Amino acid sequence: MKKILITGANGLLGQKLVALLANQPDVELTATARGANRLPHTDGYTYLAMDITNRDEVLSVIGQVRPDAVIHGAAMTDVDKCELDKDACWAQNVTAVEYIVEACRATNAFLCHVSTDFIFDGAAGPYTEEAEGNPISFYGWSKYAAEKVVKHSGLRWAIARTVLVYGIAHDMSRSNIILWVKKSLEDGKTINVVTDQFRSPTLAEDLAAGCALIARQEAEGIFNISGSDVLTPYEMAIQTADYFSLDKSLIKPADGSTFRQTARRPPRTGFVIDKARTVLGYNPRSFSEGIAVLAGQL
Repeated sequence: MKKILITGANGLLGQKLVALLANQPDVELTATARGANRLPHTDGYTYLAMDITNRDEVLSVIGQVRPDAVIHGAAMTDVDKCELDKDACWAQNVTAVEYIVEACRATNAFLCHVSTDFIFDGAAGPYTEEAEGNPISFYGWSKYAAEKVVKHSGLRWAIARTVLVYGIAHDMSRSNIILWVKKSLEDGKTINVVTDQFRSPTLAEDLAAGCALIARQEAEGIFNISGSDVLTPYEMAIQTADYFSLDKSLIKPADGSTFRQTARRPPRTGFVIDKARTVLGYNPRSFSEGIAVLAGQL
């Protein structure tokens, strides 16, 4: 029986991890998040409230559960909000990781930490696991700093880096590119979509599967856990329109300079995922398959 504890259970990744790992005969799952459990199902796992920015709570909860592995998915991920509220960003994305590392050290737990393509400047993607970070936003810096905390922790650790996660979850506050394109085109709205950014869009179910493979195997090191395609948002929008048979002529190409965003975005990221395929047996869906999964959940 493997005891796995996850953080950020109310978020998109957290919900998919609970759906994947709850009721698995060889896993004893503890789900944690700040405040009450917002998940629609409560069977097959234990929920404990844990605010990752509260050191006492982190040490107490992880100390009580004594998990074999922790999957740390909780983070402040709104890139523009991170730029505007640096203190909150640092507290949630760096200081919290120091608390989790301390708790894992006390319980000898393996740590799988979720990171991001935004640790890169986007000058030369797609990236392998060996690429050097060079963030261009405060969010990117916070996640890069967190990776350093994990690498120098003395724990048995893995870092699961991911890109542009999309999916449908219960009670979600934020949309994703597929839902946004679908709704806009259904409403007959013209949309401007960038052609000069490259990403590997990642279905939330696939990211959850990758994190679960790492935690089950306690596979150490850095793993790129993303979708298999490198696409521009414009290409993603066109594929979405094609899937739902919507009017593609409403999708207008634009470049990133036309959008005023608080934080800078790396232009060309995307990941090479050969290592995760070979070492973990990770097998993500293509973006078109991901659209189909989403469509089935709508």
